[in-house]
Amino acid sequence: MMWLPTLLRKRESAIPFIPKDFAYLPNDKYLLYDSAWRGLDALIPELIQKFNIPTNKCLEFGVEFGFSTTVFANYFKDVVGVDIFTGDSHAGLHDDDYKDMIDKVKPWPNIKLIKADYKDYIKNNNEKFDLIHVDIIHNYKETFECGLWAAEHSKMAIFHDTKSFKGVKHAVQDIATKTGKTFHNYQYNNGLGILV
Repeated sequence: MMWLPTLLRKRESAIPFIPKDFAYLPNDKYLLYDSAWRGLDALIPELIQKFNIPTNKCLEFGVEFGFSTTVFANYFKDVVGVDIFTGDSHAGLHDDDYKDMIDKVKPWPNIKLIKADYKDYIKNNNEKFDLIHVDIIHNYKETFECGLWAAEHSKMAIFHDTKSFKGVKHAVQDIATKTGKTFHNYQYNNGLGILV
């Protein structure tokens, strides 16, 4: 099916993702703070197993305070976190905390943090990853642009906030249509879109 812009076609529904099991990590295995991502960490082992995702390389767009980044470090050999490290209009703006985050993730030597906007990181980048997590500013345009690259450069792309931000869910639906990937959606913890 030829991809059509959102306004010219009916959006396809996502397949509900209903986990069979929740595998919570002990608290010392990730950075503790009151993250909106809390609870989604228990889905990662099942996503890897159910969709047969290799566990060599993971990329995360939107590190913020490192909760999900350190969760991924428990399951993937190498984790790259890309962020501007000053927040955004949805997560809140703050001073540059890049150096602070470098110190905080030292217990996970398999994490590499890169201070960059996703636009600069994806430009002329053809690297492939097993899983890419997109949790950037929750606008349609940015999510679609970053997410399309993610879907085309990974076996699985996941997107936080598909329930709490319509623009994110609509972008994921449109990426699924454009790439031919299947869109699964977990409706709790602000929503997690899954493209495979």
